[in-house]
Amino acid sequence: MKKELLYVDGYNMIGAWPDLARLKRQDKMADARDYLLNELSNYAKYEGIEVRIVFDAQLVPGIAQRYDKYEVAVIFTSEGETADSFIEKAVGEENLLITHVQVATSDLAEQWIVFQKGATRKSANELYKDVQSAKKKIAIDSAVYRMQNRSRNSPLKDKDKKQLESLYQQMIARSLDEK
Repeated sequence: MKKELLYVDGYNMIGAWPDLARLKRQDKMADARDYLLNELSNYAKYEGIEVRIVFDAQLVPGIAQRYDKYEVAVIFTSEGETADSFIEKAVGEENLLITHVQVATSDLAEQWIVFQKGATRKSANELYKDVQSAKKKIAIDSAVYRMQNRSRNSPLKDKDKKQLESLYQQMIARSLDEK
């Protein structure tokens, strides 16, 4: 089975996703980046893929770095290097027989370049819909899990539960007899 790797053009998503665009308009770029990391972290864990978010240095000059946050790789390009050029280079190096590389960006020129290098592409809107869908599935799975384990969280021992159930059945039988 191939390793799934998703490269995300971070500022492209911030400009396209409704909540992130609102934060950007409010001049809260750090909050928008953190929100994006959190959303993609949950998505990556649920889908079982590796996510690398790339941000242009032009908006945060002089801080070329790479670190992991929320189990997602965060990459700030070198000053003068765009996220597009970083992603193009990475796709060329990592799109191997054992790795399926996908790139999320709404930049059409970038989509064609990564497609030519053998990677698949996804628009910002498609990724947003995928993330929203995963959030709904996570909520459903979580509710099902809680329901299945409701008795596990009960402070009552099995013996006590059986006694209560028996008492309950007796009360129902008495109320039916009185009618």
